[in-house]
Amino acid sequence: MKTAYREFADRVGETKAPRGSKRELILEAIGRHTGDFTMAELERDCPGVSREMIRRVLREERVKGQVACVGRGPAARWAERR
Repeated sequence: MKTAYREFADRVGETKAPRGSKRELILEAIGRHTGDFTMAELERDCPGVSREMIRRVLREERVKGQVACVGRGPAARWAERR
């Protein structure tokens, strides 16, 4: 039983999330918000995703015109453009 568990634990360490899965997680979280949202709300909705990755996706989506930043600093809110 111990050997089987060790083998299982080793294999779990080998699995990786597919490329782009974090980006998709962030985009889904943005889509679930019906109104404005904050960076903190996205961090809560996307466990395991770094703040920098969330910033990168928001920046890219802003350049595409998909989201807009309302305000500045820690109180800044984001809105999805529809």
